[in-house]
Formats: sequence, structure tokens, C-alpha cells
Amino acid sequence: MCLGAAAEGGSSNVFSMFEQSQIQEYKEAFTIIDQNRDGIISKDDLRDVLASMGQLNVKNEELEAMVKEASGPINFTVFLTMFGEKLKGADPEDVIVSAFKVLDPEATGFIKKEFLQELLTTQCDRFSAEEMKNLWAAFPPDVAGNVDYKQICYVITHGEEKEE
Repeated sequence: MCLGAAAEGGSSNVFSMFEQSQIQEYKEAFTIIDQNRDGIISKDDLRDVLASMGQLNVKNEELEAMVKEASGPINFTVFLTMFGEKLKGADPEDVIVSAFKVLDPEATGFIKKEFLQELLTTQCDRFSAEEMKNLWAAFPPDVAGNVDYKQICYVITHGEEKEE
């Protein structure tokens, strides 16, 4: 689990990087991680939240490394800044769409479910059966078995479905 790039104490400007709904989601996540509710994410908080998710044998060094990604105590502003810094490194939507376009020579905006599933389960970081099930639940193919990769790209970069 990685919390993000080093945050420099956080600034109120970080709030302008996100929509209000995103800030609320991050606040909910922060509250879940801040197990002792003191407003600061500590090693103990991380250990407790990881244990609640079934990761019981996390090494102290791993927890130290997570907490040290911030320049100081991880309050909500620092937490948000860390996510902002991490997201800045994410590929923009057009770059991800361009990667999919290589697989779509007719430029239809769709690729076949079977083809995408074969790629995702046999190449690089292979998807598990569970991950594929989740993908098809989130992005069901149409009746012809086509997947709208532009919708997938939008969700990857924006975190929610585009209103049609």
C-alpha cells in the first residue's frame, strides 16, 4: 500500500485540485484510516486499518516507509496533498485513449470483450478471474460483445462515469 509522493506539509490550495465530491470521498477514506480519530494518520492507524482488511503481518519498516512519504504528521490536508501529487503523475485521459486506439484500427471506440480479456489475463500484470468479473460488472460489453474503452479511460482518469 502506498500513500503517495512526499507531501510538503500541504496547503489550502490543494482543495482547488479536487471537486467537492472527491474531497468528501477522501475525507471518508481519511476517517476510516485514522482509526484512533486524533486527526493524524500514524503507523498504528495504518497497522489497524490493514489488519481490518486481513493484512495481519505488515512489517514495521513497511509502515515506517508509508508514514515517511509525508514530510510531517499526516493530517487531512497533507493526506489530500499526497493524493494530489500522486494523481499528477497519472497519465492524462488522451494518453490512455491513444493506447487503446492502437487496439482499435477502425477507430470505433470499442474493442471486443474477448480480445481485451485475453490481453488483460495473459500480458504484464495479469488480471485475476475476480478482477475480470469486476471489470465486466463496471463496464459491461454491449450485446455484440464490444467494450467502450473511452468510458473506461474516463473512469480511470476522473473516477466516475460520465453523464451521457
